[in-house]
Amino acid sequence: MNVHTKKYLIDGPVGKIEVALDLPDEMRDNGAAPRGIALVAHPHPLFGGTMDNKVAQTLARTLVQLNYVTYRANFRGVGETQGEHDAGIGERDDLRAVLDHMRAEPAQGDLPLVLAGFSFGTFVLSHVAAKLREEGQAIERMVFVGTAASRWEVAPVPENTLVIHGETDDTVPIQSVYDWARPQELPVVVIPGAEHFLHRKLHVLKRIIVDAWR
Repeated sequence: MNVHTKKYLIDGPVGKIEVALDLPDEMRDNGAAPRGIALVAHPHPLFGGTMDNKVAQTLARTLVQLNYVTYRANFRGVGETQGEHDAGIGERDDLRAVLDHMRAEPAQGDLPLVLAGFSFGTFVLSHVAAKLREEGQAIERMVFVGTAASRWEVAPVPENTLVIHGETDDTVPIQSVYDWARPQELPVVVIPGAEHFLHRKLHVLKRIIVDAWR
């Protein structure tokens, strides 16, 4: 992602999980306190998805700019993460392990939490978030890009979730996202002319997120 990205391994349910960590500039340079912590989930591993996917990196870069200590993790079977793809089930346990690691870091146990996902990552994160809420754990906000509502059963999300989708997405047709969002009365932010991977539209994605935080 950048020269300051730190990649390392943590213990997960079926072996090691590869994690990438990025710190806000003010925290890294001056020791300033961050606004919160964030976890970014990447697209489908069987179709080339990794934590270094451009959309996942844009999500992470934007959250770092917004002063969040930001983590990404490769799903099982990707990069140095051990295990085999588990259709989004075991992957939930992996993200919980990453979240436990984040919370265990010094001074991060009580910081506000942001969850951000792209495509398959939205499906996995939606169920992780549902479990967190069942347990009474707070989530400051969620950001979903290319919500995979046409392919998997994406769980309902909090009402302040930022849902962003490309107008011409033919991997996840926008109508399926409307059908998922409608019963929840969730607004959907549409990027005109954008396909699933937001080619040449990543700057628009960043602007939407930054504006939503203002």
